[in-house]
Formats: sequence, structure tokens, C-alpha cells
Amino acid sequence: MTDKPIYLTKEGRIKLEAELEELETVGRRDVAERIRQAKELGDISESGEYEDAKNKQAFLEGRIREIRNILMNAQMIDEETSDNREVRMGSSVTIRYEDGEEETWMLVGAAEASPRNGKISNESPIGSALLGKRLRSKVTVDTPNGPTKITIVKIG
Repeated sequence: MTDKPIYLTKEGRIKLEAELEELETVGRRDVAERIRQAKELGDISESGEYEDAKNKQAFLEGRIREIRNILMNAQMIDEETSDNREVRMGSSVTIRYEDGEEETWMLVGAAEASPRNGKISNESPIGSALLGKRLRSKVTVDTPNGPTKITIVKIG
């Protein structure tokens, strides 16, 4: 395991707890049924269906262990503290690129990062560059396309 902290928002914790519940009940029951049906077909040593069901079971159990570990070791992001002077975990940050384009991101832990939903990880290039910065700070971010200059225009 890694020594990096695992950050979660309240919403992220609720989603992971719901996923865990689903996997431990419905997911396990469905996989057990697939394995049972594959065994009924006869010789399991050459059964592709049995092998597929066992692989699905291994994936499911791995995800259950992963979620349990995240929940057990998570540090909750305090979203109630509204200090809008500095970017911190849980902050909503609007940035402006040199070309004038603006984007708004919520800074979350890697376990719940979802760029398509406006949530970036504190470990991402932009997220790590923004942490601890103040309003109107100009930041250079090392991206895969090279250094990019951004300005923090709003912290919420």
C-alpha cells in the first residue's frame, strides 16, 4: 500500500459505501449464480463460462477490498469550512488560461476524481499546482503538452 493520504468528500464516501453494498450483495449473488450454472454444464476444466465467471469473481472481490481499504483509510475533506482565500481540498476553483478560456474544477482526492464531472485530483498536474495558492495567483502547470500558465480567478 501507499503512504499517500486518501481524501474523500462526504458525497464520495456515500457513493463508495453504496457501491460496496451493491457489490457485496447483488454482485456476489450474481457471480455465485453464474459459477453454479457453469458447474451444471459439466466439465469445468475446459469451460469458458466457468473461467469467465471465476475471473468476474476475482475482479469483484478485488474491488470490494479496494473500496474497504479506501473507506478505512480515508481522510474526510471538510467542505463546511469556507476559507475562500486559499485553494485547499474540496475547493471549487475557477482558472483562466492564457488564451482567456476559463474552467472550474473541484479539488478532490484521487479516489473520486472525475474530470468529466468537474472534479480533479490533488495529484493531477493542475490540482497539485493549485493547492495552497491564493486568488489571482499566476501558476505555471507542467502538462503533457508542456508548461501552461493559468490564473486563479475564483475560489469557492
